[in-house]
Amino acid sequence: MAGKIEINTDRCKGCYLCIEACPKNCIIIGQETNASGYFPAVFEYEDKCIGCSMCAMVCPEVIIKVYRD
Repeated sequence: MAGKIEINTDRCKGCYLCIEACPKNCIIIGQETNASGYFPAVFEYEDKCIGCSMCAMVCPEVIIKVYRD
């Protein structure tokens, strides 16, 4: 099953719990800061995502949406 996530990078505070939780290492630390001055998590490897929702479950800001095919 293929998956896709959307991260609201404007609201990300850079805790990176989603990066640690992702079993396929699909999320990385962004290269640019957001409006709040944080380096947000970014969904990078779309072809590897399985839509497991682990990233969304650990996000304290509840800013990750998960979609499955």
